[in-house]
Amino acid sequence: MKQHFMMFAAYNAWANRCIYDAASALSTEEFCRDAGAFFKSMMGTLNHLVATDRIWMKRFTGKGDAPAALDAIIHTDLGKLRAAREIEDRRIIDWIDGLDAKALSGRFTYMTVSDMRTISQRLAPALDHLFNHQTHHRGQAHMILTTLGKPSVQLDLIAFQRSEEGRAFA
Repeated sequence: MKQHFMMFAAYNAWANRCIYDAASALSTEEFCRDAGAFFKSMMGTLNHLVATDRIWMKRFTGKGDAPAALDAIIHTDLGKLRAAREIEDRRIIDWIDGLDAKALSGRFTYMTVSDMRTISQRLAPALDHLFNHQTHHRGQAHMILTTLGKPSVQLDLIAFQRSEEGRAFA
């Protein structure tokens, strides 16, 4: 199971780099433009992903800064946001690397952000959500790029698994 989550952590970082590389071609106006996504713009979408990863990592580890809102704006500048994203991706990879089978099969308890409920659940399904959530919103980021007339981005898991970086996990 640990190998599975290590692959998803590495894929997550790879796919985030792909999205940020593509987003770097956007003008400031395009980066901020409401494109009809759930968090409206590329800026809102990418900020949401950093914010929610910080929230989940605080839940998992008890450490780090976690915003109080799902739509928190961490940075309005793409370069600063990318730096924050890379730090969070490295943090996720390192944390998962340190987990053992007992931890992965264990439970944890946390408070929700949206309605302040206490939840207790198994760690492995929560990690499934963490990575699936990233994929969901990267799909919206992809939609924003194509809506703005930018090239499509290859984000399929199989593309990662066939890459030099991903072959270690395939």
